[in-house]
Amino acid sequence: MNNEVVLYHAANGVATVTLNRPDQRNAINPEVCDAIRAAFDQVETDPDVRVAILTGAGTLFCAGMDLKAFAGGAGDTILFGKYGFGGFVKRPRTKPVVAAVEGAALAGGFEMMLACDMVVAGTSAQFALPEVRIGLIPGAGGAVRLPVSIPRVRANEILLTGKPFSAQDAADWGVINRVTNDGEALQTATSIAADIASNAPLAVRHTLAIATRAHAENDAAHWSENDRIIAEIGQTADAAEGARAFIEKRKPVWQGK
Repeated sequence: MNNEVVLYHAANGVATVTLNRPDQRNAINPEVCDAIRAAFDQVETDPDVRVAILTGAGTLFCAGMDLKAFAGGAGDTILFGKYGFGGFVKRPRTKPVVAAVEGAALAGGFEMMLACDMVVAGTSAQFALPEVRIGLIPGAGGAVRLPVSIPRVRANEILLTGKPFSAQDAADWGVINRVTNDGEALQTATSIAADIASNAPLAVRHTLAIATRAHAENDAAHWSENDRIIAEIGQTADAAEGARAFIEKRKPVWQGK
């Protein structure tokens, strides 16, 4: 399966799903959501696929939600469609997914990365959850997953300042698994995926299920509140102003409403 906005390739038990809008920084719009859902439907239903890799074409992994699509009224479709943001962040999965990050994973792109089971990044990669800087919240899992993945105070710094941090910081803080030379993240992720694919598939599947359940015990309650807040804040004047300011490359003027 090869869609224009998402590429799919499977070999030797490993499926590689590539976000393919490099000219738009691999930003997520409704078409990409549909294509990601279709790609991971194939991952889940193909008995020959044992593990998947999620990566981005071009110079970065993913810049998050397409703010032009959001400003055009597609926000609900992108955020609240089947399986949540990108058709991925809430998806129940039985097979592991390794993220291979080059360049940057920002906002929803970072949150899609957090939804993966392991992460490899190039040394120059940058990470950020800058939603508060454009009047939104990290509503695709950042505020749900990050505080239970790393120390609370570190998570709060990332969530509330919106400032970027480096691949080495991400590794030191336990956000990602490994830092590679630039351009080698996919190669290293493929090596990890091959190691997983060589193991007993039922053992991998059930081990992943136990580990996921242990880590996400209270996710349902958190997601419910998360979705209520993102739906509410997405209708505010500040959210509209933040998107306009970003598109117009100017500093936003906040009203607090």
